[in-house]
Amino acid sequence: MAVPAAVLGPSALSQSGPGSMAPWCSVSSGPSRYVLGMQELFRGHSKTREFPAHSAKVHSVAWSCDGRRLASGSFDKTASVFLLEKDRLVKENNYRGHGDSVDQLCWHPSNPDLFVTASGDKTIRIWDVRTTKCIATVNTKGENINICWSPDGQTIAVGNKDDVVTFIDAKTHRSKAEEQFKFEVNEISWNNDNNMFFLTNGNGCINILSYPELKPVQSINAHPSNCICIKFDPMGKYFATGSADALVSLWDVDELVCVRCFSRLDWPVRTLSFSHDGKMLASASEDHFIDIAEVETGDKLWEVQCESPTFTVAWHPKRPLLAFACDDKDGKYDSSREAGTVKLFGLPNDS
Repeated sequence: MAVPAAVLGPSALSQSGPGSMAPWCSVSSGPSRYVLGMQELFRGHSKTREFPAHSAKVHSVAWSCDGRRLASGSFDKTASVFLLEKDRLVKENNYRGHGDSVDQLCWHPSNPDLFVTASGDKTIRIWDVRTTKCIATVNTKGENINICWSPDGQTIAVGNKDDVVTFIDAKTHRSKAEEQFKFEVNEISWNNDNNMFFLTNGNGCINILSYPELKPVQSINAHPSNCICIKFDPMGKYFATGSADALVSLWDVDELVCVRCFSRLDWPVRTLSFSHDGKMLASASEDHFIDIAEVETGDKLWEVQCESPTFTVAWHPKRPLLAFACDDKDGKYDSSREAGTVKLFGLPNDS
């Protein structure tokens, strides 16, 4: 198969210093007004606070669509939900029922009361924060590791350790379709228009299927090594992928070409999140900082210091607040005390 020109993206862009400008790179004339404005904001809002959430490490954090709640999923087999009050998270509830680690969770795209968890116990569970109850347990064929909810709210896709992705009707809770892939499936996501389904894989490719037909549309050689995570920007202009080669690449949704790369991390990129306005991209890894880049230029906007590898990051859907969780056992205290916190960056320094 011919290698798309886009493959030049990561390696070419990451290596093109001032003396080797790729022809499509424009020379930046210093930070943009947006970067200067956000840096000014973060200078007064650079505080990170920790909130006890779980008795073991936190794998996943996600905000409800209205930004009122943050959910976290943990190795301790539970999910926690916090309410965002002025400059702090207040724990509202802990959701028990899974028999194994909660590896990923996500909220309904437009209903702020529903979220779904994927677990190694071979089930997914849908929870309602109004009743604090599990409204559905769906049995699946394998140990579930990744999950996403379609933008139209009608379907939940869940991937397991055996590279099977199951599509579940969010109303009837029955399986609508199932796909076994011949490659290692890492992260899964619909595009914002709900008509394509994307998978990142262990060969460094992005596989794109039509939806709901699930017919192969394209396979993009995105990275020379394992392609780990994928996120779409809320504006529908770009998506980003993170890879084991420590690069984040930004892709044009319509053209499916790589437009730029971010290469400030040294370790495999585990997690990505776009800010609500689509202008900032947070990426994290085993590096002891979270990189915040300006999407349009790739310029470094800020970095959030952390003391251990980061598993998950999530920008608030309306405000410049970043929730994240780290492998806290490397912390200052004994592992049992330090494990399982959720962190929030972007709080006022005097809070």
